[in-house]
Amino acid sequence: MAGLLLIVDDINREEAMGERVVVTQDRDFITTVEAADPHRPESEELQEVHHVHELTPYGMMMLSLGSCTGIVLHTYAHHHGIELHEVSFDMTYDRIFAEDCAECEEIETYQEHIDEAIALRGELSDAERERLYRVSHQCPIHKILQNGMTVESYLAEGGSGE
Repeated sequence: MAGLLLIVDDINREEAMGERVVVTQDRDFITTVEAADPHRPESEELQEVHHVHELTPYGMMMLSLGSCTGIVLHTYAHHHGIELHEVSFDMTYDRIFAEDCAECEEIETYQEHIDEAIALRGELSDAERERLYRVSHQCPIHKILQNGMTVESYLAEGGSGE
């Protein structure tokens, strides 16, 4: 039984800037990526992405999340005899600004959010679908985005062409 599992939150699109990426991966780990034009957030039209440089940094982040989660799910399914044929992640990144700051020139705080709709395709029981959903949260990228990470950055010695 093929099906769809959705994780979706309500967002006021008039107060958000966002972009959309769809990552699809088959059981052989062949991955395709489609994205909406980030400069036209009202556009629903997806275009195939051929090179990572066609994505914004937010699109790259969603590509990383979808690709990593797909690998985790397919690897788990393979090792546990689960007939997962394909998985896709329809993701939207939104930066939500406070209502009272719609016209602000400087924004100190805003909420960043990723909506992720996970479609699991294959001969799956309800129990297997639920198990795969729980496993999807074990992706390292998902954990980093969910829990945060400190990045310590510095200039390396001798990096000026020496």
